Amino acid sequence: MSEYQYYEFQAVDRPLTEQEMRELRACSSRAAITATRFVNHYEWGSFKGDPSAWMEKYFDAFLYLANWGTHELMIRLPRKLLDLETARLYCRDRAASARLKGDFVILELSSEEEDGTWDDDGSGWLSSLIPLRADLAAGDHRALYLAWLLSAQGREMDEDATEPPVPAGLGELTASLQAFADFLRIDRDLLHVAATASARLDAVASGTGIEQWIAALPDAKETPRTVHDLLGAAEERTEKRRREETQRAAAEEARRKQKAAEERDRYLDNLARREPMIWEQVEMLISTKQPSRYDDAVKLLCDLRDLALRDSRVSEVEARLLRLYEAHDKKPSLIERLRRAGLTKPGG
Repeated sequence: MSEYQYYEFQAVDRPLTEQEMRELRACSSRAAITATRFVNHYEWGSFKGDPSAWMEKYFDAFLYLANWGTHELMIRLPRKLLDLETARLYCRDRAASARLKGDFVILELSSEEEDGTWDDDGSGWLSSLIPLRADLAAGDHRALYLAWLLSAQGREMDEDATEPPVPAGLGELTASLQAFADFLRIDRDLLHVAATASARLDAVASGTGIEQWIAALPDAKETPRTVHDLLGAAEERTEKRRREETQRAAAEEARRKQKAAEERDRYLDNLARREPMIWEQVEMLISTKQPSRYDDAVKLLCDLRDLALRDSRVSEVEARLLRLYEAHDKKPSLIERLRRAGLTKPGG
């Protein structure tokens, strides 16, 4: 598939009328349309509507995904539940913006990522993100702060720009907020750094963490963090995490190799107790003149070679291997298998 685009709209506060659904159907004969939802995807052609206009007239949420790396999300709320000034405190540029249309504030968010593989058809995302609308209406501004982080991450703002008020609970994301961060591809190390200035929800609710909460606000006595501060701290954390992951991977690889070596040693100990029988088995397998049995014989010969190397009996196994070459030099299939396995003719 060379091109894929996914569009989904949802109505939350009121269902669409029959007339409105007919208007939507005029833009697409293939879309799944209900009183609360419009869904369609395109593998050729393109969407004939205007998402921004549809959000103004019909819907409360919109999600777009394209397999070349574009992710877009729009959320509409009544202005009495989210005022434009608050929204623009966090959403102030191309990646995250807020605008007023009539009685509604519309948030528009966009993430671009050209690298990486694509394996997402878009379905399921908007359903997991819809609860954010109710959270915003209830005064939970964590999604707004994440939108600001999206802009900071994309270096849309001046590095000296200071962060807006840090809401409580950034270190305790709900499933919808985590899906929001994942969909917009917000760097996890940047989010972790940002959350260090965020009070715990239970501390704020109980009042025990109110001093920490106040200190984290931009108008507190402490110097507010800048975009530069956050990005720098996130980069340091990323490097530290990668070093730790590399060290853990190296330690795990060392453990794996040690375990494999111990298992190999036990296998060779067992082989040593049956070595004369194994040499006889090799001769028997070769005598069948069946290529598949040659493979079994070569595997056993490799084991016998490793046993001789371990026990410092290399000359002994080389002598037996030389006799084997001389006895079966008219069997090119066997000789080729021996060479591929590194069992070359001694002195050859």
